[in-house]
Amino acid sequence: MERLWVEEMLGWCATQFGARTLRTPVIVPTSDFFPDAYPRTAQQVLSVVERVGGYMGVGLDRLVVELDSAWAVPPEQAMFLEGAARGEAGHYRLEHGRAVVSLELARLRSPITLVATVAHELAHERLLGERRIAPDRHDGEQLTDLTTVYLGLGVFNANAAFQFSQNSRGWRSQRLGYLSQPMYGYALACWTVMRGDPEPAWAHHLDTNPRVYMKQSLRYLRANPDALPEWRFAAFES
Repeated sequence: MERLWVEEMLGWCATQFGARTLRTPVIVPTSDFFPDAYPRTAQQVLSVVERVGGYMGVGLDRLVVELDSAWAVPPEQAMFLEGAARGEAGHYRLEHGRAVVSLELARLRSPITLVATVAHELAHERLLGERRIAPDRHDGEQLTDLTTVYLGLGVFNANAAFQFSQNSRGWRSQRLGYLSQPMYGYALACWTVMRGDPEPAWAHHLDTNPRVYMKQSLRYLRANPDALPEWRFAAFES
């Protein structure tokens, strides 16, 4: 069921955002795309939001960005880091017709999780702000994560989906977002084939788990070239 959902929703994204999006560069964690160090000031965080927005088609003039706000939001509407610490990493809402993005920087201690969270919230703007989906859609958060893949930020969100880190007390795990790493792996495989790039050079930027899942998924798609005939996988015809 998850595989079929990914296939159907990537096709939906193609109808919503068009084929031109498939020809834009894949955004990866290098200085070419993010030349600055991890932001330490509010202005630097806004620069990250603006940069990610530029990649995703969301201008900063469409947003109000709140940093480290204290108000609570319902769990089903929030994006969570799960593990030893749990709480909202980011939140999106529409207020008086304007998009408001709230970021809890205390829970976003790495460039990967910061960019992934910003990408998720800006994907909300592409979906909810542009009225492409209803606010009460049952799979809205999952579709928002998948939209980050279609719009080119999937490497960040796949890597952030499950991370290990070490501190003085030992190892801890964190989960960010709503799609599992196997779902990200399959989504990235389908997406890169949609791009006509079944052996992507950017795959080495993925962490081990999502990279393995994507490679397994690419093998499946090669063995089943008719799985998604409407996508016309020209890359596999040779």
